[in-house]
Amino acid sequence: MTNMKKTRSAALGLSLLAFASVASICAAQADELPLLHEMFQDHAVLQRDRPIPVWGNAQPNAEVKLSFAGKQVRARADAAGRWKAMLPAQKAGGPYTLVATSGARTQSAGDVLVGDVWLCSGQSNMELQVKRTLNSRAEIADAGNDRIRLLKVGLKEATTPREHFPLPVQWQKTTPENVPEFSATCYYFARELQKTVDVPMGLVNSSWGGSRIETWISADGLRKLGGFDAALDVLAQYASDPHEAQLKSAAASWGAIWSDWWRANPAVASGDEPWNPASTAGDWHAAPKELGAWEGWGVPELADFNGMVWYRTTLQLSAEQAAQPAVLELGAVDEVDMTWVNGVGVGSAYIGEPRKYPLPRGLLKAGDNTLVVNALDTYATGGIIGPSSTRTLRFADGSSIPLDGAWQYRVVPADVGSPPRAPWMSAQGKTTLFNGMIAPLAGYGLRGALWYQGESNTEEAQAYRGLLRAYRDDLRAHFGKDLPLLVVQLPNYGAPPTTPGESGWASLREAQRQVVAKDPRSGMAVAIDLGDRYDIHPANKQEVGRRLARAARHVVYGEKIVEHGPVPLSAKRLGNAAEGSLVTVAFGDVTGALVAYSAGKPIGFEVCGEAGSCQYALAELQPDRVELFSTVSHPTRVRYAWADSPVVNLFDEAGLPVGPFEIPIE
Repeated sequence: MTNMKKTRSAALGLSLLAFASVASICAAQADELPLLHEMFQDHAVLQRDRPIPVWGNAQPNAEVKLSFAGKQVRARADAAGRWKAMLPAQKAGGPYTLVATSGARTQSAGDVLVGDVWLCSGQSNMELQVKRTLNSRAEIADAGNDRIRLLKVGLKEATTPREHFPLPVQWQKTTPENVPEFSATCYYFARELQKTVDVPMGLVNSSWGGSRIETWISADGLRKLGGFDAALDVLAQYASDPHEAQLKSAAASWGAIWSDWWRANPAVASGDEPWNPASTAGDWHAAPKELGAWEGWGVPELADFNGMVWYRTTLQLSAEQAAQPAVLELGAVDEVDMTWVNGVGVGSAYIGEPRKYPLPRGLLKAGDNTLVVNALDTYATGGIIGPSSTRTLRFADGSSIPLDGAWQYRVVPADVGSPPRAPWMSAQGKTTLFNGMIAPLAGYGLRGALWYQGESNTEEAQAYRGLLRAYRDDLRAHFGKDLPLLVVQLPNYGAPPTTPGESGWASLREAQRQVVAKDPRSGMAVAIDLGDRYDIHPANKQEVGRRLARAARHVVYGEKIVEHGPVPLSAKRLGNAAEGSLVTVAFGDVTGALVAYSAGKPIGFEVCGEAGSCQYALAELQPDRVELFSTVSHPTRVRYAWADSPVVNLFDEAGLPVGPFEIPIE
């Protein structure tokens, strides 16, 4: 045999050995994974009246037999052991047993119902549990309902889409033992809807408090929207090898992107680079030795401050220490940090996530080393809040030094705005919650989706319109092109205004209203009268559920009822009055007539001209319109309930409120 032939023969042998090894690994992994995906287990609900997708894992290329409700289908696993089958459409009913068999393996799911399945997603107001709502003791005691089934997706992000949930999930019957921890909005919605749609209901609660909408959209969805490529590229770096990426690539890349945002901000002075050890800009002050929440420092400017604060300190290192790799531990930071060492970005995380940032060899130096932290807080207390004992620099040889030296701080003016969030963050990143909490159930049969989110995006309300459309379209890409989406419009929160002004909450509500109004497969529950001035988590989720159910009856089931109360149709200028102008606003979808509660006239209307000219208007009520008088000489638009927490009193005879809006004057 020639050397060439020997080489080819050896290469072929190695290739076959490698192939056999890969096949063996796939087979072993297939044996470890369930034959049925974890969505298909005891007490599950499958979507009625359409073919039922079922999937799981088997031996590579193995045949899988599936039986359900007297029907049998077959499927074959691919080379990686994944299989998928479509069961015939089934009317509402059950209980049934779903059985999958492949070779010697059999797995079954018992007590399976067929009905309508709903995905409930969003942030803390969707996550808020039944036990925290009005009259919760009685609601929990009366919660026995075998025909409403509950599945809570565990809180776990991922940097790439997952086929299986990172944390175990379990379908449960609605009982007084199971319902207290479940989403109140989701549960009350199904309970109300079942009064008119008498079928089993399956509820999948996948929500995370404080989450931004970008975290719930897939990478493909964000790239289609545009403007997220740089962040997604950094996330891809991070996901490829998290340890090495944090050391050499992703953290530094994100630090550069963050720094570019700061430099380009019109509210930041040229040359002001707080992370740069050579920078002398800014007014720095001595911080308390123990740090802690800045609201407790006794500084009037920080007593009720929500925004960004810079911190910095200097570390003295020996040549031996500086020559080693190290890990920077900051303890707890509320809510978001961006951290630099010697001018290089080393890490960023969200509240509750560990601040343990690897520092590559060569970053540290003998002598002075500068540590700079930008901390962002948007709600309640903020800052570097952990005890000083949790802040340390650990070296590869096991030694460490405490970060208990003198710290300085400087407050960032509010007009600088809110910085970009690192894409790998759990609830504040990009696509992370889609990857860990939505992707594993993609393709499961749904009747529709409920969405209660927006509080974390109110600072960027203008971008929310495109993001909400992208979220809707992304859901439809993964669950069916006609999937209905039901949105809870943000409720009122905070102190009522005394004068007209701008409002991020109002702007975001308007974005929600416009997106829903332009899509016949979307609906909305107006909640502007259901909020709590002192609590961002209002407890009356029963009425939120009722209004969502009403929207579903109209949008999803085609019932001829008003979806969510009166809506503005037009605003027209009638002419000039003495020292002012007259405008009439016409309304549609009015049940009976418009009514003003606790007053003879509606309140909360504004007439606006050029920027900054909005004035409260005097209003006269007619059955289907409101006539406004204002002193704005050249009015161009009308706003209603335009504030974080407006006082509203305009309803119809069905008790449904007129929602916030801004419309042009024709």
